Amino acid sequence: MANIPPSTNKIESKVNGQFKRMKMLIKEPYLLALIIIIFLSLFVFSVYPIYQVFKITVINDEGIIDFSLIVETFSSSFFLKTLWNSIQLGIMSAIFGTIIGFIFAYAVTRTEMKGKKFFNLVALLPIISPPFVIALSVILLFGRNGIISNGLFGFEDSNVYGLRSLVFIQTLGFFPIAYLNLKGVLEAIDSSVEDAALNLGASRWKVFSTITLPLAVPGILSSLLLVFIKAIEDFGNPMVIAGEYQTLAVQAYLQITGMYDLRAGSFYAVALLLPSLTAYFIQKYWISKKSYVTVTGKPTQTREKINEKHIVMPLFIFCGLITGAVMLIYGTVLWGAFVKVWGVDNTLTFDNFKYTFTLGFDSVKNSLLLSALSTPITALLGMIIAFLIIRKQFIGKKIMEASSMLAFAVPGTVIGIGYILAFNQKPLLLTGTAMILIIAFTFRNITVGIEAGTNSLRQVDPSIEEASTNLGASSFTTFRKISLPLMKSALFSGLVYSFVRSMTSISAVIFLISVNWNLLTVTILSQVEDASLGAAAAYCIILIVIILIVIGLLEFFVNYLASSKRRNFR
Repeated sequence: MANIPPSTNKIESKVNGQFKRMKMLIKEPYLLALIIIIFLSLFVFSVYPIYQVFKITVINDEGIIDFSLIVETFSSSFFLKTLWNSIQLGIMSAIFGTIIGFIFAYAVTRTEMKGKKFFNLVALLPIISPPFVIALSVILLFGRNGIISNGLFGFEDSNVYGLRSLVFIQTLGFFPIAYLNLKGVLEAIDSSVEDAALNLGASRWKVFSTITLPLAVPGILSSLLLVFIKAIEDFGNPMVIAGEYQTLAVQAYLQITGMYDLRAGSFYAVALLLPSLTAYFIQKYWISKKSYVTVTGKPTQTREKINEKHIVMPLFIFCGLITGAVMLIYGTVLWGAFVKVWGVDNTLTFDNFKYTFTLGFDSVKNSLLLSALSTPITALLGMIIAFLIIRKQFIGKKIMEASSMLAFAVPGTVIGIGYILAFNQKPLLLTGTAMILIIAFTFRNITVGIEAGTNSLRQVDPSIEEASTNLGASSFTTFRKISLPLMKSALFSGLVYSFVRSMTSISAVIFLISVNWNLLTVTILSQVEDASLGAAAAYCIILIVIILIVIGLLEFFVNYLASSKRRNFR
C-alpha cells in the first residue's frame, strides 16, 4: 500500500476534527443558534461598517478601483512620521500605564494598605470623564497662563504642548483600564499557590517574581494591548495639547470633519489598524504558548495579605503620588465649574450649574438612558463570547475572536463614518435613531469584557465545567451557574468599562447624534469650542457624579448576585 503523505493526514485529521465539532454542536441546537446569531451580529455591526470604510479608500468618486491615494500617502514623509509618532505615543503610554495599573492593582488586592477603597475610587476618575478634560486641565495648570506655571512659579513662556505632555496625559487617562483588568486577574489567582510558597520559606519578593508576576502575564499583556490601542486611537487629547506632534488619529479626524475628505481621512484612520492588530496578534501568540491555570475547584483558604511596612509604605507613597496628580487635575475641573469665567473672572457662582440643569439637561438624560440600555447587553455578551472562545470548539472561533476586536481596534472616527455609510439606507436604516447609538456603544466596548473574561477563564481548570457537563447540564446551565460566577470580577470590569465608555464616548458618536439624541460629551465639546469653559466643567462634574453613583450600584449588584449564587449552592 502506498505511503500517504503527512500533509494529507493532517488535512484529513483537521477535516475530521471539524466534522466532530459540528456533530457536537448539532446536539446542542440552542448553542449552535447562539453562535450563529453572534457571528451575524459581529459581521453586521463590526465587520461590515469597517468594510465600508476600507471600500471608500480604494474606490474613487467614479466608482473605479483606485490605489493612487494609498501609494501617494505611503510615499509621503509626513504620513510616515505621523505613523511613527502614533506608535511611539502608544508604546510609551502602554508601558507606563500598565506599570501604574499593575502597582495599583497589586497594592489593592495583596496588601493591608490603608485607604484602598479611596485609591480604588480615585483610580477610576480618569475614565469617567471625556478624554479631552485632562488635557484642558493640564493647560490651565501648566500653560503660559497656568495656575501653577505662571501664577505660582511666574513662568511666562511655559510650553506644555508636545510628546511629554501627551504621554503624561494618556498614561494618567488610560492606566485605569490596566488597573481594572489586572485587579480582576490578581483576584482570580488561587491564594493557596502563593501561601504554599510562603510556608516553604520563600520571601515576598520570591513569591512575587516567581508566582504572582508570571501568573499575571495574560493580564499584563492584555492591559498593554488595551492601553496601546486606546492611546493611539484617541484624538481628543492630542487635538488639544499635541501642538506640532502630529498623530494619525488627529489627522484622520481633521481630514474627515475639517477638509470633508472621507477617502483621505478614512485611510489615515485605517492605517492605525497596522500597529493595533500587530500588537494584538503578538499578545495572543504569546499567551497561547503558556498555561496559567490556578483555580482547580479544590477548596482554598483566605489569602494572607501583606502587612510588612517596607513593602506597604512604598506602595502607599506611590499610590498617593498618582492619586495626588489625579486629584489635582479634577480639582481644577471642579474649581472651574464654580467660577464665572475660567481663568479671567474667578468669582464663585452657581450659574454654570443652573444652565446645565435648565437649558442643557436633555443631553444628560439621553446619555444616561442609552448607556444604561447598552451596558448590560455589552457586559453579558462579552462574557458569553469569552466563554465560547475559551471553552468551546467550533468552526470559525478565531474569526469570532478577531471580529470582536475590530470595532475596538479602529479609531472611533472610522466607526462613526462606517456606521453612517452602512446604516443610512434600508433594510437597516438606523441613522439618527437611538438604536444606532446603542449598537455603537455595545460593539465598540465589548472587547474589554471579552479580554477580562478570557483572562479569568484561563485561570479556571476546565474540569470544573466538564464535571457539570458530565452530570447532564447543558452549556447554558454550566455557563450560568459555574462560569459566570467565577467571572465575577471580569463581569464587574465589563459593566464598569461599558458604562463609563458609553457615557464618555465622543469620537464615534459625534457622527451619529441627531436633533433628538444629542449626547453629554458632544455638548461638553461644543461648550469648549464656544469658550464656555465654566459650563463645560459643570457638565463634567455632573457626568462624574452620575458615573460614580452607577459604579456603586453595579458593584452592589454583582456582589449580591455572587452571594445569592453561593446561598443557592449551599
